[in-house]
Amino acid sequence: MTTITFYEKPGCKGNLRQKTLLAAAGHTVQAKSLKAEAWTADRLLQFLGQLPVADWFNRAAPAVKAGEIVPERLGFEDALHLLLANPLLIRRPLMEVGEERMVGFDTAAVDAWIGLNDVELPEGDIEACVHGPEGHGSCGSHQHEHEESHAGCGTH
Repeated sequence: MTTITFYEKPGCKGNLRQKTLLAAAGHTVQAKSLKAEAWTADRLLQFLGQLPVADWFNRAAPAVKAGEIVPERLGFEDALHLLLANPLLIRRPLMEVGEERMVGFDTAAVDAWIGLNDVELPEGDIEACVHGPEGHGSCGSHQHEHEESHAGCGTH
Protein backbone atom coordinates (compact mmCIF):
# COMPACT_ATOMS: atom_id res chain seq x y z
CA MET A 1 0.00 0.00 0.00
CA THR A 2 1.16 3.56 0.71
CA THR A 3 3.70 5.03 3.14
CA ILE A 4 2.31 8.17 4.78
CA THR A 5 4.27 10.77 6.72
CA PHE A 6 1.80 11.77 9.42
CA TYR A 7 2.40 14.98 11.40
CA GLU A 8 0.56 14.71 14.69
CA LYS A 9 0.40 15.86 18.26
CA PRO A 10 2.00 12.92 20.08
CA GLY A 11 -0.32 11.43 22.68
CA CYS A 12 -3.51 12.71 21.02
CA LYS A 13 -6.13 9.98 20.95
CA GLY A 14 -7.75 11.47 17.85
CA ASN A 15 -4.49 11.20 15.92
CA LEU A 16 -4.09 7.66 17.27
CA ARG A 17 -7.51 6.74 15.87
CA GLN A 18 -6.55 8.19 12.49
CA LYS A 19 -3.22 6.31 12.38
CA THR A 20 -4.97 3.10 13.42
CA LEU A 21 -7.49 3.53 10.61
CA LEU A 22 -4.72 4.09 8.06
CA ALA A 23 -2.81 1.03 9.29
CA ALA A 24 -5.97 -1.10 9.17
CA ALA A 25 -6.36 -0.04 5.54
CA GLY A 26 -2.89 -1.47 4.87
CA HIS A 27 -0.87 1.75 4.85
CA THR A 28 2.45 2.34 6.61
CA VAL A 29 2.32 5.39 8.88
CA GLN A 30 5.48 7.28 9.76
CA ALA A 31 4.38 9.53 12.61
CA LYS A 32 6.21 12.77 13.34
CA SER A 33 5.56 15.42 15.95
CA LEU A 34 3.92 18.51 14.52
CA LYS A 35 5.54 20.58 17.25
CA ALA A 36 9.04 19.15 16.87
CA GLU A 37 9.19 19.70 13.10
CA ALA A 38 11.30 22.66 11.95
CA TRP A 39 8.54 24.38 9.96
CA THR A 40 9.33 27.13 7.52
CA ALA A 41 6.77 29.27 5.74
CA ASP A 42 7.50 27.56 2.42
CA ARG A 43 7.25 24.07 3.89
CA LEU A 44 4.01 24.75 5.76
CA LEU A 45 2.46 26.38 2.71
CA GLN A 46 3.08 23.17 0.74
CA PHE A 47 0.31 21.73 2.94
CA LEU A 48 -1.90 24.76 3.51
CA GLY A 49 -1.42 26.96 0.47
CA GLN A 50 -4.48 25.79 -1.47
CA LEU A 51 -6.88 26.23 1.46
CA PRO A 52 -8.59 29.41 2.67
CA VAL A 53 -6.62 30.90 5.59
CA ALA A 54 -9.43 30.13 8.05
CA ASP A 55 -9.10 26.41 7.22
CA TRP A 56 -5.47 26.38 8.31
CA PHE A 57 -6.42 26.46 12.00
CA ASN A 58 -7.33 23.78 14.49
CA ARG A 59 -10.83 24.91 15.52
CA ALA A 60 -10.52 23.17 18.88
CA ALA A 61 -7.38 25.04 19.94
CA PRO A 62 -8.17 26.88 23.20
CA ALA A 63 -7.25 30.30 21.77
CA VAL A 64 -9.53 29.71 18.78
CA LYS A 65 -12.38 28.33 20.90
CA ALA A 66 -12.09 31.27 23.30
CA GLY A 67 -12.21 33.78 20.46
CA GLU A 68 -8.69 35.08 21.13
CA ILE A 69 -7.76 33.98 17.61
CA VAL A 70 -10.46 34.35 14.97
CA PRO A 71 -9.13 32.68 11.81
CA GLU A 72 -11.67 34.44 9.57
CA ARG A 73 -10.27 37.80 10.63
CA LEU A 74 -6.63 36.97 9.91
CA GLY A 75 -4.72 37.87 6.82
CA PHE A 76 -2.29 35.51 5.12
CA GLU A 77 0.89 36.85 6.79
CA ASP A 78 -0.56 37.10 10.30
CA ALA A 79 -2.02 33.61 10.11
CA LEU A 80 1.23 32.12 8.85
CA HIS A 81 3.18 33.88 11.61
CA LEU A 82 0.85 32.50 14.30
CA LEU A 83 1.10 28.93 12.97
CA LEU A 84 4.88 29.04 12.71
CA ALA A 85 5.10 30.42 16.26
CA ASN A 86 2.76 27.72 17.64
CA PRO A 87 2.45 24.67 15.38
CA LEU A 88 -0.23 23.19 17.64
CA LEU A 89 -2.60 25.79 16.19
CA ILE A 90 -2.27 24.03 12.81
CA ARG A 91 -5.22 21.90 11.76
CA ARG A 92 -4.06 18.32 11.85
CA PRO A 93 -3.00 15.87 10.90
CA LEU A 94 -0.79 17.00 8.09
CA MET A 95 -0.19 14.01 5.82
CA GLU A 96 2.26 13.56 3.01
CA VAL A 97 2.70 10.88 0.36
CA GLY A 98 5.47 11.71 -2.08
CA GLU A 99 4.71 15.19 -3.40
CA GLU A 100 1.01 15.08 -2.41
CA ARG A 101 -0.18 16.58 0.85
CA MET A 102 -3.40 16.71 2.85
CA VAL A 103 -4.59 18.73 5.85
CA GLY A 104 -7.07 17.28 8.32
CA PHE A 105 -8.72 13.88 8.22
CA ASP A 106 -11.84 13.92 6.11
CA THR A 107 -12.46 10.20 5.61
CA ALA A 108 -14.01 10.62 2.14
CA ALA A 109 -11.06 12.73 0.98
CA VAL A 110 -8.52 10.30 2.48
CA ASP A 111 -10.33 7.38 0.85
CA ALA A 112 -10.30 9.12 -2.54
CA TRP A 113 -6.63 10.04 -2.09
CA ILE A 114 -5.00 6.81 -0.89
CA GLY A 115 -7.89 4.46 -0.19
CA LEU A 116 -9.30 3.25 3.11
CA ASN A 117 -10.10 -0.15 1.58
CA ASP A 118 -13.55 -0.55 3.12
CA VAL A 119 -12.20 -0.39 6.68
CA GLU A 120 -15.00 0.13 9.18
CA LEU A 121 -14.94 3.75 10.28
CA PRO A 122 -15.10 4.57 14.00
CA GLU A 123 -18.02 6.55 15.35
CA GLY A 124 -17.75 10.27 15.93
CA ASP A 125 -15.57 12.95 14.43
CA ILE A 126 -12.39 11.21 13.28
CA GLU A 127 -10.63 14.59 13.04
CA ALA A 128 -11.19 15.46 16.71
CA CYS A 129 -8.96 14.60 19.64
CA VAL A 130 -10.79 12.21 21.95
CA HIS A 131 -10.65 12.69 25.71
CA GLY A 132 -11.41 10.08 28.29
CA PRO A 133 -13.16 10.67 31.60
CA GLU A 134 -9.94 12.11 33.01
CA GLY A 135 -10.25 14.98 30.58
CA HIS A 136 -7.16 16.72 29.25
CA GLY A 137 -4.73 14.13 30.58
CA SER A 138 -5.60 11.63 27.88
CA CYS A 139 -3.84 13.82 25.31
CA GLY A 140 -0.58 12.89 26.95
CA SER A 141 0.23 16.42 28.06
CA HIS A 142 1.44 17.72 31.38
CA GLN A 143 -0.73 19.97 33.53
CA HIS A 144 1.77 22.87 33.46
CA GLU A 145 1.76 22.78 29.67
CA HIS A 146 -2.04 22.82 29.46
CA GLU A 147 -2.60 25.81 27.20
CA GLU A 148 0.29 25.12 24.86
CA SER A 149 -0.13 21.38 24.63
CA HIS A 150 -3.90 21.51 24.17
CA ALA A 151 -3.74 24.06 21.41
CA GLY A 152 -3.77 21.06 19.11
CA CYS A 153 -6.46 19.03 20.82
CA GLY A 154 -9.92 18.47 19.53
CA THR A 155 -12.78 18.61 21.96
CA HIS A 156 -12.53 19.90 25.53
